[in-house]
Amino acid sequence: MKKNISNYDRRNFMKLATMAGAALPLMAFDKAMFNSITPFKNSLEVNLFSKHLQFLDYNDMSEAAAEMGFDGLDLTVRPQGHVLPEKVADDLPKAVAAMKKYGLNPKMMTTNVLDVENKEQRTVLETASKLGLSHYRTGWLTYPENREISESQTIYGQQFRNLEVFNKNLGLIGCYQNHAGNHVGAPIWDLPPILEATKNVHMGCQYDIRHAVVEGGSSWELGLRLIRPFIKSIVIKDFKWGTVNGQWKPINTMLGEGMVDFDRYFALLKKYKINVPISLHLEYDLGGAEHGATKITIDKKVVFAQMKKDLKFLKEAWQRAE
Repeated sequence: MKKNISNYDRRNFMKLATMAGAALPLMAFDKAMFNSITPFKNSLEVNLFSKHLQFLDYNDMSEAAAEMGFDGLDLTVRPQGHVLPEKVADDLPKAVAAMKKYGLNPKMMTTNVLDVENKEQRTVLETASKLGLSHYRTGWLTYPENREISESQTIYGQQFRNLEVFNKNLGLIGCYQNHAGNHVGAPIWDLPPILEATKNVHMGCQYDIRHAVVEGGSSWELGLRLIRPFIKSIVIKDFKWGTVNGQWKPINTMLGEGMVDFDRYFALLKKYKINVPISLHLEYDLGGAEHGATKITIDKKVVFAQMKKDLKFLKEAWQRAE
């Protein structure tokens, strides 16, 4: 494995050395990686993460999201989600029908899909494709202690390549989220070597700015520069560092009350012409809605008001970003 990686690095170094300095950040990637980028438009289509409305059925969930001003829902199609994987053939059509009834665009879903050999996971993707969804988040990966990280990257690259072939046949785009902690992709820098194994058209990254800042601190901009050719969808949320029972931890906050510099972030998205589906998450205290509770401890109107507030902040921050 080390020999292959070494050869790969040498080939790319020689390739890069012949390029003009200004082109260096782009030319390290295959041209096919840019094929799926649509023309940039200075407007947002925001999908609400349906995890936060799991106390409602499909109809009430869709009605509430539409009334709050969202364009769609990022449906949870996973264990303990709005749609259970084992019932996807029956229940996903019902959820999509409810969304369309209220004018929502069924585009995104969050899954635990990672293995094309798994019949249930294949059924999830096949059903979503038939219903017109286009983007899904995959499950998460970890680095086993009993093998080198570089070896795991090679294995996961092959896994993503297989998944991309399946996605292509269905017209879907799979997105792997960078999630803080001991997850694959948490440092951001480890994802490109994995994603480069694909054609970067039907497989890429779901970029999460909250987790990127948690792990990257003030260097998150460098990570964004590196991962930007692979970004296929985006998650929006915020946090700040604080103490919990004497230990420093990231504490989730309302948008604009945490450490994410949305003015700078959105300015960079516009500069890089990143135009992908957006999923809004609300991970702070919402009476259990933040955790996907089926029963919440506060009035749902309070939850809705906060969702509208975050949506308003998001759209205003986007408009003022330069």
